[in-house]
This record gives sequence, C-alpha cells and structure tokens, in this order.
Amino acid sequence: MKASTLGELKDSGWKSVSVKEEIRNNLIQKIKNKEELFPGILGYDKTVLPQIQHALLSKHDMILLGLRGQAKTKILRLLVNFMDEYIPIVAGSEINDDPLNPISKYAKDLIEEKGDDTPVEWLHRSLRYGEKLATPDTTVADLIGDIDPIKAATKKLTLADQSVINFGLIPRTNRGLFVINELPDLQPRIQVALLNIMQERDIQIRGFNVRIPLDVSMAFSANPEDYTNRGNIITPLKDRIDSQIITHYPKEIGIGVDITRQEAWQHRESGVDIHISELFREIIEKAAFEARDSEYVDQKSGVSTRMTITALEQVVSSAERRAIVNGEDSTEIRIADLYHMVPALTGKIELVYEGEQEGALNVAKHILGKAIGKIFKMHFPDPQSKADEQKKVYKEITDWFADGNEVNISDTVSTQAYKEELDRVSGLKSLVNEHIDDANETETYVWMDFVLEALHQHSMLSKQDLDDQTLYTDMLGSMFSSLGDIDDDFDEFE
Repeated sequence: MKASTLGELKDSGWKSVSVKEEIRNNLIQKIKNKEELFPGILGYDKTVLPQIQHALLSKHDMILLGLRGQAKTKILRLLVNFMDEYIPIVAGSEINDDPLNPISKYAKDLIEEKGDDTPVEWLHRSLRYGEKLATPDTTVADLIGDIDPIKAATKKLTLADQSVINFGLIPRTNRGLFVINELPDLQPRIQVALLNIMQERDIQIRGFNVRIPLDVSMAFSANPEDYTNRGNIITPLKDRIDSQIITHYPKEIGIGVDITRQEAWQHRESGVDIHISELFREIIEKAAFEARDSEYVDQKSGVSTRMTITALEQVVSSAERRAIVNGEDSTEIRIADLYHMVPALTGKIELVYEGEQEGALNVAKHILGKAIGKIFKMHFPDPQSKADEQKKVYKEITDWFADGNEVNISDTVSTQAYKEELDRVSGLKSLVNEHIDDANETETYVWMDFVLEALHQHSMLSKQDLDDQTLYTDMLGSMFSSLGDIDDDFDEFE
C-alpha cells in the first residue's frame, strides 16, 4: 500500500534519487533481465540504440540528429519506460515536488504547516514526460514560466510574491523527462533560456532573485543540416548537450520491409481479404532506397520511412476498392495497384531543380520503374545481359507479342479475367514456374504480371497507360506504329 502522508513515506524507507540516477538504475536492471529495451524500433540494434544506452548510463542529456522519418520522436518517447512506475509528490504541487526535498514555495509552506501529515500523491511515469515541438513563436514563458498578474490579482498578492509565478512546461516536468523536437527552430534568445537548465540545473524567472533547482532530464531532436554553428543552434547550448547520436534510414531492404509491415494499416474491416506478396513489399521498400539515391531528389531533405508506410496503404486501398467493385471477398496486390502508390511518392519527396524540370509525377514513376527493374534481376536472369542464353529465356514471350498479340489489364478487372488475360501469353507461366519455387497459384499470376512490367522496364515490351487500363504490346511494333502516325501527319501537312 502506497504512503498517503509524508510521515508514512518516511516510515516506508523510500529514498529520493535524481531522475537520471533512476533511469540509469532501471536501465541496468532491464539489461540484466534481458528485457527488450526499445520495442518497435528496428534497424538500430548495432548503431543508434547502444549509443543511447551509453548516454543514459552516463546520465547525459542527449540529442538525436537525423533526417525526417527516422523514428527520433518515437525513440525519445520510449525513454519514459526507464523511469519508476510511480513516484511520490507533494499533493497539489505544480512542479512534482519531492516530499523529502521540496523546492517550490507551495510545497515548503505546506510541509511547514502540516509536517508529517502533509498529503502525498503518487505520480505515474506517463505523466512525467513533457514534449514541445520547437516553433519560432515559442516563448520563454512557454518553456520556463512568467509572472501571472491575473493570479496575483485573484489572490491579492504583490508581483514580488513567488506564489504568482506561472510555471512553464519544463518546471512542470520536474523529476521527469522533457523533450524538445526540432531544437534549431527555437529562436536564439529562447535557446539562451535553456543554458541554466542544462548546466546549473535551475531556472530563473524574471522579477525574482530566487533560483529554483530542477531535477529534469533533457533530450532533443534535430535535422543535421540545421544543427551546426552556421545554422540555427547557438554554440553554448550545443556545448551543453552531452551526447550527440546520429540516426539513419534502414540499411537493408529487409529491415525496411519489417518497419513498413509493423507501421502500415493493412488489415481492413471491409470484409475483403487482401493478399500482399513479399515481392511487392520488397518493391515498395526498394523504391525508397532508389529515391534516397536519386539525382532528382533533395537528399538533404531525406526520404522518410513514412513514404513506404503510406505507399503500402495506398496499394492496399487500390486492391480493396477493386474487390469491392467486383463483389469479391478476396484479392491480391497487382502491378496496377503498385502504380497507385505514386501519390505517396510525390507527396513525400522534395525535388532538386532537375527533378522539378522532369515533374514530380515522372520522377515518381521513374523511381518506381528502377525499383521494379532491380528487384526483377534478383529473381530472374538479366534481360540486358550480353549472354545469348539469358536472352533466350524471354524469347517465347517476346515472340508472342511480336506476332501481334497484346495484353490489356484494367485496374478493376476481376480475378478470373485477370488470370485468363495473363494465361494467354505464351511461355509466361512456365518462366515463372522455372524461377520461382514456392509460389502458390495466386502468387504465380502476380509474378506473371510482374514479369510483363519488368520486361517493359528493360525496354523489351511497350506499355501504354490508358486511363484505368494498361496495354502491353511488342516494342518494335509499337515503334513502327508511331512512325506510321508521323507519316500520316506529314501527309496531312502536304
């Protein structure tokens, strides 16, 4: 049973420790118990997470530097799990006063008046976390505090009385963890107000000579481009942040796939069972990798992992809509669905000048096409190889198209019609069966669809996007047809 008065708390033997010591002790215990320290954080096991543990063990304030969509805020919010589940505070205290070491005038006066009968409350660790997104309009009063003339008038106190102080966010998170996201966006004069907190561990509020010693652990996040002496961070504050930890995007496609699988909304309640092939998960993630290397994309801005999350959700929605239109209770992700992720790409990437000249839509399709081409080579022979044997692998398919045949697949075509259309292509199914071992019937058709698109990306088939339909034809035949159109134009001109 938890103590409800100061006297009971003393009798219980409870001892005060600083919040950083508390975090350190709990981290050590979790490591000894082999507990998962940062649940849901993937790809950082050998890079970022060990550095964070070292900072916590050193009782350091820290900053996470990284581009957007690198889980910085998510990691910082998980730090609250390293604090005790409950701590005692003086009942009614605005700044979570330690009953054994009160720092506010309110708590000191209450303890002097009631002694061991001072009421004690127990504060859950979730309420010991404070967070502020730095914006240019953030004020010292927001973070530290200010005099409240209304409180003074209501209580009939002079402005020299400490009781008229209105505490800001940081003092209200006393004995807890306070996080400032996008630190460089704070005005320099506001950053100056943090200097005492970072070093002397106290706050000063204008009009008062008294200093209030706080027990607070500070953490920050920022973009590396802004966090420089030439940028928007003042050097004295930079010097006071003990540990600087660099985050990064997933270094392997598999890690990216796992992150997207974990975060994306895939299981809908529409009554439609949507099968998502691992093939398409890889393509979506590969598109992010390609975007992060693209000459058309501003790499200083980064390509967020939120891109792949929203992309997968768009793809799933496309398949879901098709199933509902056709009255089907199950469907699969197809190539046609994949191109419905383009809005997720255009909305998540910042283009350089060359990219703007190409246009966001063309850049997105270019990135997706490169991803499809590279994933294709991981499973099938390279169509662009100089070896004749590898080229012959696709000869039966390309010959079928050269005979004047074509494949027309609508975005909303039913499953049965989709399979029948793909079955028409000579050699397509046998190619998939030869190179893909573990595909069931549904996945086989997905792979067949994928092969046609990949052959187009390698300039072996022509493709036309006609509203909600995709038409694959012979490459040479398409070229000659285009020449014929040009001749017709000349005839009309003459």
